[in-house]
Amino acid sequence: MNSTMDKMKGKGNELAGKAQQSAGDATGNDDMKAGGAKQEAKGDLQQAKGDAKDAAKKVTE
Repeated sequence: MNSTMDKMKGKGNELAGKAQQSAGDATGNDDMKAGGAKQEAKGDLQQAKGDAKDAAKKVTE
Protein backbone atom coordinates (compact mmCIF):
# COMPACT_ATOMS: atom_id res chain seq x y z
CA MET A 1 0.00 0.00 0.00
CA ASN A 2 1.37 3.45 -0.84
CA SER A 3 1.74 6.28 1.64
CA THR A 4 -1.34 8.17 0.43
CA MET A 5 -3.56 5.11 0.90
CA ASP A 6 -2.11 4.53 4.37
CA LYS A 7 -2.90 8.12 5.30
CA MET A 8 -6.43 7.97 3.87
CA LYS A 9 -7.28 4.70 5.60
CA GLY A 10 -5.75 6.05 8.80
CA LYS A 11 -7.85 9.19 8.67
CA GLY A 12 -10.96 7.10 8.03
CA ASN A 13 -10.25 4.90 11.04
CA GLU A 14 -9.47 7.92 13.18
CA LEU A 15 -12.77 9.62 12.30
CA ALA A 16 -14.79 6.41 12.71
CA GLY A 17 -13.18 5.85 16.09
CA LYS A 18 -14.02 9.36 17.25
CA ALA A 19 -17.62 8.90 16.12
CA GLN A 20 -17.84 5.58 17.95
CA GLN A 21 -16.45 7.17 21.11
CA SER A 22 -19.01 9.97 20.87
CA ALA A 23 -21.81 7.43 20.46
CA GLY A 24 -20.48 5.54 23.48
CA ASP A 25 -20.46 8.76 25.50
CA ALA A 26 -24.01 9.58 24.46
CA THR A 27 -25.32 6.12 25.35
CA GLY A 28 -23.11 5.49 28.38
CA ASN A 29 -21.61 2.43 26.69
CA ASP A 30 -18.05 2.04 27.94
CA ASP A 31 -17.31 -0.89 25.60
CA MET A 32 -18.25 1.25 22.61
CA LYS A 33 -16.03 4.08 23.85
CA ALA A 34 -13.11 1.68 24.29
CA GLY A 35 -13.63 0.23 20.82
CA GLY A 36 -13.66 3.72 19.39
CA ALA A 37 -10.43 4.62 21.17
CA LYS A 38 -8.83 1.46 19.78
CA GLN A 39 -9.97 2.28 16.24
CA GLU A 40 -8.75 5.86 16.57
CA ALA A 41 -5.33 4.62 17.71
CA LYS A 42 -5.21 2.25 14.73
CA GLY A 43 -5.87 5.22 12.45
CA ASP A 44 -3.12 7.23 14.08
CA LEU A 45 -0.69 4.37 13.48
CA GLN A 46 -1.74 4.03 9.84
CA GLN A 47 -1.15 7.74 9.28
CA ALA A 48 2.25 7.50 10.94
CA LYS A 49 3.09 4.58 8.64
CA GLY A 50 2.22 6.75 5.65
CA ASP A 51 4.36 9.58 6.97
CA ALA A 52 7.28 7.18 7.49
CA LYS A 53 6.97 5.92 3.92
CA ASP A 54 7.04 9.51 2.66
CA ALA A 55 10.15 10.25 4.74
CA ALA A 56 11.91 7.12 3.50
CA LYS A 57 11.03 7.99 -0.07
CA LYS A 58 12.53 11.49 0.30
CA VAL A 59 15.75 10.05 1.74
CA THR A 60 16.19 7.69 -1.20
CA GLU A 61 15.54 10.35 -3.86
